[in-house]
Amino acid sequence: MNTLVDRTAVVTGAASGIGKALAHRLAEEGCHLALVDINGEALERVRAGLALPGRKVSLHVANVADRPRMLALPEEVLAAHGHVHLLVNNAGVSVAGRFEDVSLEDMDWIFGVNFWGVVHGCKAFLPHLRREPEAHIVNLCSSFGLLGFAGKTGYSATKFAVRGFSEALRAELIGGSVGLTVVYPGAVDTNIVRAGRAVSDAQREAEARFITGRAIPASRVASRIVRGIQRKSARVLVGLDYHLIDWMARLSPELSQEVTARLSQRMPF
Repeated sequence: MNTLVDRTAVVTGAASGIGKALAHRLAEEGCHLALVDINGEALERVRAGLALPGRKVSLHVANVADRPRMLALPEEVLAAHGHVHLLVNNAGVSVAGRFEDVSLEDMDWIFGVNFWGVVHGCKAFLPHLRREPEAHIVNLCSSFGLLGFAGKTGYSATKFAVRGFSEALRAELIGGSVGLTVVYPGAVDTNIVRAGRAVSDAQREAEARFITGRAIPASRVASRIVRGIQRKSARVLVGLDYHLIDWMARLSPELSQEVTARLSQRMPF
C-alpha cells in the first residue's frame, strides 16, 4: 500500500504479542484500528495504551475459530469505520508435545484458530477489501511453516496450511487491487506458548524457556510487517537464521529434515 494514513486496519489477536505491537505500529503510521481478540479486557488495555490523537479505535471480541462470529464481523467494523483497507490475520495458539501424546481435541483446537482463523478472516473481509482502490492482507505464518520440528506437529501443520492457502490466494489476487503478504517470524517474545496447551506443564515451561532465550521483540516483527505492506512484499522473513532455514529447505529438503531432526534431539520438547 502506498500509504497507511487514514486507512482502516483489522488486526486479529490484537490483545497481546505481535498483534498488540502491530496495533501500536499501525497507529503510528496513521491507521484507524479495528482490534479483534477473544480477550475483551486485554483489548481495553491495548486501546488505553495507544493514546494517539486522531486515530479511531474499535474493539471486537471474537474467537477467530467461530465461523458465524467471524462472518458477522465485517458489518461491525464497517459500522464503526466505513471502510476496511488492511486485514492482518495474526491470532494464533500453540500446542506443545510429541504427536503420539497430543490429543485429537488439541489438534482440532489449534487448526480452528491458526488455520481456520486465517480462512475465516479472508472469507469475511475480502469482498470489502476489493471495493477499495488499494487494500492488503497479511497472514502470519511461522518459521515452522518452512520446516517441521519435533514436538510441534500440530503447530507446524497449521502453519504449512496457512502458507499453502496464502500462496494460492495471492496467485488469485495478482493483478487486482488487493495485495497479500505472508510473514515468517522465528521465535518471538510473546506469551503464545505459556498461554497455549501442552501435554504437561513441564513440557510447556521447557519450550517457553527455550524460545525466550532466542526470542526477538514483537516490535521488530511489527516494523517488518509494516515495511512488507508498504513494499507489497509476497513474503517477509524475520531473522537471519530463518533466511538460512528457508534457503536450506529449498536447496535440499532431505538435508534440512536431517538437520532439524538432530536439532530436535537437543530441544526440551
